[in-house]
Parts: sequence; C-alpha cells; structure tokens
Amino acid sequence: MTVAVELIVNQLKKVLLEEQVSTNETVRQLHGRDESHHAMSLPDIVVFPRSTADVSAILKIAHAERIPVVPFGVGSSLEGNAIPIANGISIDFSEMNAILEIRPDDLLVKVQPGVTRTQLNKELKKHGLHFTVDPGADATLGGMAATNASGTTAVRYGVMRDQVRDLEVVLADGTVIHTGSLAAKSSSGYHLNGLFVGSEGTLGCFTELTLQVYGIPEFVTAGRAVFATVGDAVGAVTALLQAGISIGRVELVDEASIKQANIYNETSYEEKPTLFLEFHGNEAGMHADIKFATEIFEDFDCISVEFEQDNAARNKLWEARHSLAYAYIHAYPGKKLMSTDACVPISMLAETILYAREQLEEVGLAGGIVGHVGDGNFHALLMLDPSDAKEQAKADRFNEHIVQYALLRGGTCTGEHGVGIGKMKYQSMEHGTSLLIMKSIKAALDPHNIMNPGKIFNVVEKL
Repeated sequence: MTVAVELIVNQLKKVLLEEQVSTNETVRQLHGRDESHHAMSLPDIVVFPRSTADVSAILKIAHAERIPVVPFGVGSSLEGNAIPIANGISIDFSEMNAILEIRPDDLLVKVQPGVTRTQLNKELKKHGLHFTVDPGADATLGGMAATNASGTTAVRYGVMRDQVRDLEVVLADGTVIHTGSLAAKSSSGYHLNGLFVGSEGTLGCFTELTLQVYGIPEFVTAGRAVFATVGDAVGAVTALLQAGISIGRVELVDEASIKQANIYNETSYEEKPTLFLEFHGNEAGMHADIKFATEIFEDFDCISVEFEQDNAARNKLWEARHSLAYAYIHAYPGKKLMSTDACVPISMLAETILYAREQLEEVGLAGGIVGHVGDGNFHALLMLDPSDAKEQAKADRFNEHIVQYALLRGGTCTGEHGVGIGKMKYQSMEHGTSLLIMKSIKAALDPHNIMNPGKIFNVVEKL
C-alpha cells in the first residue's frame, strides 16, 4: 500500500467502520472486472457503504483528495462500465440492499441500489406485482439504472428509464439531491431522471430508487415460431407490432445460436431462425392475440409455431434464450464472450442483422446473433481470446462495422449495455456537437472528474 492510499484509507476509517474499508487483494480483484472482455484494472480501495450518509462521506473525501470513484453493483456489466481504469475507490453497494417501501396502490416501490431484480420480484409477488425490466443477469437495480438496462420485456413495458420515478443521488462533492417525485407525470423543471439514468456513475451515485411496478398478468403464454429466413422472422414481428397486438416479449435467435442452445440445454429445437414469444393479458384477449399472431406468421412462411401455457414449459423456453451467453462460453472453453449491442429502426433490422451475419462469417470468429426484435436491438455473441491480438482486432473490426452500419441508418451504438469503455470512440460519430453539451454537464456536476473517469467520453480535468 502506498503512502497516498494509506492516507485515504485512514480518512475513510474515520467516517466508516473498519470492516467497511478493504485493501485486500482478492476483494480488489473482484471489483476490477465485469462480465465483459475488457482488461482488469484494480481499485486501490473497496468500500461498503450502508447508508446515504456513508456514501456522502466517502465522496466528500474523494472530492477533496481528487480520488477517482467507481460505483459497483454485482459486476454484470458488459462494456467495462464498472472497471476502475483510473484505480481509486470502488464503492460496492451490496450492503445497501433494502426494499424500503412498497406502495401497491401507487404501483411504486422504493429500494436501495444494491437490491437485485430477483430479490425485488420475490417480495413484489406477495402483492400481486412485478418489476418488468429483465436484462437476463440478476443485476442490481442501481446498476440497471446506471446503464439504462432493458432486455426481453422492453417491447411491452419500456426500458429502465421509463420505470424511474425518482432517484436519490449523491453528487461528486457529497451533496445529496432528488431528481423526481412520486407523481406519474410532471412538467416542472428539467428532466433530471432522464439525465442521471444511463449516466454510468459519471455524474453521481444512486442511493435510493423509486420505481414503477406492474400487476402480474392474469395469463401468460410463451411460444416459439420457426422461419426459413431472418428476413421472414423480422418481417413477422414488424407486422405484429403494426397490428397492435399486445406482446410481452419477442426475441430472435439465429441458427447458430439455436444450435448452441440445443447442446447446452439438451433441447431439440429446429436449427433455423426462431422467434421466442410471450403474450400477457386476460384469457379471452390473449387467445385472440395468439390466433391473430399465428395468421400473421403464416403470411411470412412460418415453418412451425407452438405455444405453452404451462409454467414449467415456459420457463424451459426462456431458459434456452437467457442461457445463450453461457451456452457459447461452455462450447468454447478458454475463450471470452464479447457481446455487441447495436439498435436500429425496426424497418432496418432485417438488413442490419443479415449484414452482421455476413461480417461475422468474414472475420471468421465463432458466434451467433440474437435480438430484441420488437425494439430493433440486437446482439452478436462472439467468442475470442483477448490475449490473441489478431482475434481481438477481428472482433473490434466487426464491432466497428456493425456500429457504423447502425449509425448510418439512424440507429445507436448501444441499445442497453451502455457506453463504458467499449463504445467511447463512437460517441462523437453518434452525437456530434451534442457531445459538447454532455461534457458541459459533466464538468458542472463533477469539475474534478472523479466520478468513473474514462467512461462514456474523455474530459480534461479542472484542478
């Protein structure tokens, strides 16, 4: 431990309990990586706050000493969002994991940032409620808000930003603010919820979140529709949305990914482009939607379609979709998963996915393509050895081609994973002069650039 780090540790131990401050090598390693392929970088210190007051005290010290600070949930991010590339302090929110208030009549819940979505839904189920955002991983709600996570249910319920009613945020200098209210809508002032959600810890630390929740649907049916081509599958989804059918989830899985799913889950799904679907609603309305959807699928040369109401069968179907990343990792031991994350207008999705498939075959890396086709978001899952410079260069080239293709069609470089480290180089291309506004906001709220520095975009520190 250097003298400078020891001085900071001593200051932290004056405002926190000794067990809340760690410089243990193993603990630091656990906070120096995430689920991405990006290189590890260790924090100097890991702290475990238990209250908003603790977080405020930590940031006051960091602000005074110009020490970088990186919030940390469970490390499930996919773009290096929580990797402390400038070292400094990692703030682990695992001990701030209380569900503070459930308001069933308002369809609201107030939680601390370390609460996971599975933990929340287990408690909400007692009230006939559920939280809808499902990124696949059992991420913390603070981390999900930080990256504006979404996932399979976004087509019906929206993304994380749509669920946030209020945030308690500790700013870089330790000041505590609230960004919203309990009201369902407001025309008062700037939309601070929208600013802080997706800011990836670069503007402050979330210490409380007030979120919208929903009633558990009366009936849920899952289905699987098989098509001859990706174009047919995406065309069918576009027609579903245009018809106004209330669909809960709709996911595209390509042939290569179905193959991996079959091996990993011991299933026998036909290895062709497949839509995984879910319908939510009352019994009569849902059956009508399923009948209408089936007719639409037939117009797009659907090979087969099956629906399941049984809970175990539904879970098996979605397990195959959610476990795809692990299926690829299991199939290629010693390799690391890289997941791309472009989003385009739905009308451009089929051609973009076909382009991505062509590019994937051209670079010669193993992988497949999946997508939240109801909102134009798709992922290429690539397996590579990050220590192999040639493989890494191929993966980077592939990612760049996909991003540029998406941006030229009015899309975005990231639909849900966030910018982190991996998508920084595309920010100017996507946002143009608007990036200057973002940098101005960052400079105003974090003049010493201590909050997760080196993420989203680079700034010049004002000492």
